[in-house]
Amino acid sequence: MTPPPRRTLLRRSISASLSLALAAFGTAAAVVLSSAPAAQAAGVPAPSPVAVPGRGATVPFKEQEAEYAATNGTLIGPNRLYGTLPSEASGRQAVTLDGVGEYVEFTLTAPANAMSFRYSLPDSAAGSGRDASINVLVNGGSPKAVPVTSKYGWYYGGYPFNNNPGDTNPHHFYDEARTMFGSTLAAGTKVRLQVSSTSASPSFTIDLADFEQVAAPIAKPSGALDVVSDFGADPTGAADSTARIQAAVDAGKAQGKEVYIPQGTFQVRDHIVVDKVTLRGAGPWYSVLTGRDPSNRSKAVGVYGKYAKDGGSSNVTLKDFAIIGDIQERVDDDQVNAIGGALSNSTVDNIWMQHTKCGAWMDGPMDNLTIKNSRILDQTADGVNFHYGVTNSTVTNTFVRNSGDDGLAMWAENVPNVKNKFTFNTVVLPILANNIVTYGGKDITISDNVMSDTISNGGGLHIANRYPGVNSGQGTAVSGTTTAARNTLIRTGNNDYNWQFGVGAIWFSGLNEPINATINITDTEILDSSYAAIHLIEGATNGLHFNNIKIDGAGTYALQIQSPGTATFTNVVATHIAQSNPIHNCVGSGFQITRGAGNSGWYSDPPACTGNWPAPVWTNGGVPQGGSGPTDPPTDPPTNPPTDPPADTGNLAQGRPVAESSHADVYGASNAVDGNANTYWESANHAFPQTITVDLGAAKAVKRVVLKLPPAAAWSTRTQTLSVSGSTDNNTFNSLKASAGYTFDPSSGNKATVTLPGTSARYLRLTFTGNTEWPAAQLSELEAYTS
Repeated sequence: MTPPPRRTLLRRSISASLSLALAAFGTAAAVVLSSAPAAQAAGVPAPSPVAVPGRGATVPFKEQEAEYAATNGTLIGPNRLYGTLPSEASGRQAVTLDGVGEYVEFTLTAPANAMSFRYSLPDSAAGSGRDASINVLVNGGSPKAVPVTSKYGWYYGGYPFNNNPGDTNPHHFYDEARTMFGSTLAAGTKVRLQVSSTSASPSFTIDLADFEQVAAPIAKPSGALDVVSDFGADPTGAADSTARIQAAVDAGKAQGKEVYIPQGTFQVRDHIVVDKVTLRGAGPWYSVLTGRDPSNRSKAVGVYGKYAKDGGSSNVTLKDFAIIGDIQERVDDDQVNAIGGALSNSTVDNIWMQHTKCGAWMDGPMDNLTIKNSRILDQTADGVNFHYGVTNSTVTNTFVRNSGDDGLAMWAENVPNVKNKFTFNTVVLPILANNIVTYGGKDITISDNVMSDTISNGGGLHIANRYPGVNSGQGTAVSGTTTAARNTLIRTGNNDYNWQFGVGAIWFSGLNEPINATINITDTEILDSSYAAIHLIEGATNGLHFNNIKIDGAGTYALQIQSPGTATFTNVVATHIAQSNPIHNCVGSGFQITRGAGNSGWYSDPPACTGNWPAPVWTNGGVPQGGSGPTDPPTDPPTNPPTDPPADTGNLAQGRPVAESSHADVYGASNAVDGNANTYWESANHAFPQTITVDLGAAKAVKRVVLKLPPAAAWSTRTQTLSVSGSTDNNTFNSLKASAGYTFDPSSGNKATVTLPGTSARYLRLTFTGNTEWPAAQLSELEAYTS
């Protein structure tokens, strides 16, 4: 059978009595709740990711949620179930309009001359999407039809996904449209989105609207080259302007002049390559680069530095324009990002990036790039990724929503990422993976951000030795001091459809190798987490320090410990934790907690170790709501769970150090000793023999090992051929059990027992030479017993 799908990277004011109104805690910021007008959809009050005081991006718009607006439509949600329409809406609620005359009406709280709105249309039967329009009415006046489409949404199947509606796991439902009113509307003006016809689309789901006062177009700077008047680019978008804009940019570099993009929409079908030049527009609402090659779909609009292998680019400024692409699928090999290449000593300022693969995928080595004051919307992959040796670079005051993968990411593949910063950003609704993550990296800062509404297979904040090329041997592992200060996380973390259990709001992974660094998590709010608030998995994480943390609402546990590590906790206060025992820990003393002063609500001794994952309970602004994962949730834990972590007389391998000959993707060997049969190790494919070796810590007379695979019925019966050997020094191994076939059958627990002679050994090694159902070694639990 095919293993479960995997991700491979190339890669506001209501009653103060509600628990998540959240008065300020220490230096933490108070969270604003969305307000509801008198005639409304009666949405459940939920914390908003915009306007958190002192944190996140300072955005130029006022946001209003459809679920609190006047409407005659149908409220959907709240629901965080992957694959459902409300699960991808801001606050996990929205309003569906499915009849002519149905509307959502917003009342302006400040003057505005423009709006953007987030919506979803159903996919077409062929998976190519549908086009329609919805009317915008101001104070009941004449309607203006605004085009809307579903061609940039609706993906199916496993990573990297497809456009086949017959496949499983539909997701990525929403898109955004924008329009200008033609004049400034006063506060109190009513702006209505209303259905005029259902012939092109049977329904229109409205999530939110952002209202903005857009400044007048920015005039051409004195002495600048004009891509239209000087080089003949077509501002109507009818003709391909790629070559003409490239000629302007090249001339700007040669003459030391800025290059100006006036008002217009410009068809660009390949990269504009920039180096030692300023390219600026009249503003992102006025100057738009768009387009894609009609025959070679791997070529599309983008502004790129030269690749590092070609010397890279430097001293570039990109400012005050929009890059709105036409990418409707995810092909990781295609360089169809809004911004890319290598840009050293450069600035990206006030750029609107939408409908490209990634907003900015930067391939180093490169140094000192700043991305600021920008918007990144509706991507098929990451919002930003600092990849392959990016140093001293920053993303700040940037708003990211509806990325198809990590919102903001650093990935130190093979070359170190050093001293990068993500600060004062708002990252909302990444459809896959994490809001903000660093895969490896030295002396990284992730501070003063707001993260909300993780959808699947990720958390709000992730710090990890994970994904290819992240290891201490190349200097790319997490090292030095990682600082994550003054962040607010709202409804983050969600169910991982590979693992079939929840990922925490803040989570750590030592998959490739243990994390041994200083990681300071300080002055942070973790609010209404979908599952656990704090989570360790896939190998040890050492050097964690939590100080002045407020946890208010966790769908399962305050701490979910699935791997060893060390952590200090000071002034960590937890409330509204769904499980009566706030810690789930099956690695026992392998996770060492040092408690300082001021803690409450999150510690228990003994912790829970149930073997079951409870269905989450989501607080949604203080109103309890049940939840579940993408498949039937597990049953509640036993009435009387184990009172102590496993002792030495139990499973000797659980939580112990483990080594492997290889692993595929994210399926590392630590999964085989984490006490969870739903996670598993898988070796490299088509490369037998493969080994997994566990260090028991001392010589033990092991008399049997129990080998498990995930119990799900999707794992068909298979026979794996393996032998067992033992060693006292991890050098010389002696046979304990000759090679034989062992059958794993889901109908009988998907496990096999190997009896051993009781020969004393500290190191147990399994050597796999065959698997009848998959060309690799697979093991979810390796358990060792002396009886």
